Amino acid sequence: MAERTVQLVLHYDGAGFSGWQRQPAQRTVQGVLEEALERLCSAPTGALGSGRTDAGVHARGQAVGVRVSERWKDVQKLRRALNSVLPSDVWVAAAVEMRDEFHARYSAVSRRYSYYVGTDEEAHSPFRGRYELAFGQPLDRGALDAAAAHLAGEHCFLGFAVQGTAPAHDDHRCRVLEARWRERPGGLVFEIEANRFLHHMVRFLVGTMLDIATGRRPLADLSRLLQATDNDDVSPPAPPHALFLDRVTYPRELYAEGV
Repeated sequence: MAERTVQLVLHYDGAGFSGWQRQPAQRTVQGVLEEALERLCSAPTGALGSGRTDAGVHARGQAVGVRVSERWKDVQKLRRALNSVLPSDVWVAAAVEMRDEFHARYSAVSRRYSYYVGTDEEAHSPFRGRYELAFGQPLDRGALDAAAAHLAGEHCFLGFAVQGTAPAHDDHRCRVLEARWRERPGGLVFEIEANRFLHHMVRFLVGTMLDIATGRRPLADLSRLLQATDNDDVSPPAPPHALFLDRVTYPRELYAEGV
């Protein structure tokens, strides 16, 4: 049977999920999406994400590759049908037909994340605290900017990753295209884009930079951690609830004609 390759772009609130990847007896984003696809396609249908998000992490740009029958040649009908059966904490923002060689994980050129830190009193409100880290201590903005500036370029991020989660042969090298802190109403947001990310990498980076900006550790520690062969001296990771996967970028030639 002829099939079409489709990229779905998902928004989800990670609070109610044990991460992206399907797990036995756990509610996951991949699990509920594949259940919805099976319901619409009348057959088991795999959903391959661009990467795994941890429990509690949100997305407004998770890219997912699926292969569906010609019945769904109108991918916008597929999008609407999925949104009619998915739970309220998952939403398909876009559906785009792709070329057959598209692979949601390996075809990605870059991924972009943001981490939200609230610095005003209202950050403790339950309406904000669900999606940002309420941080009540003074932050040295100059130290944050200086720390982020160290991250651009290609580095080994072994010092900022959970040990044992990557294959033994992996060099743990990532190419950071952009890393910056910017002001927003009520606080700050850290934005980072790279060709790949390691397990907990963004959260370890944020935790370490916040420690630098509060004087708990010197700025020089960041450069030292970028040379480290283990994560023994990294700061505790920032909580997951303030982290968002914003965007996954693919080469234009992988999009079907007319897109």
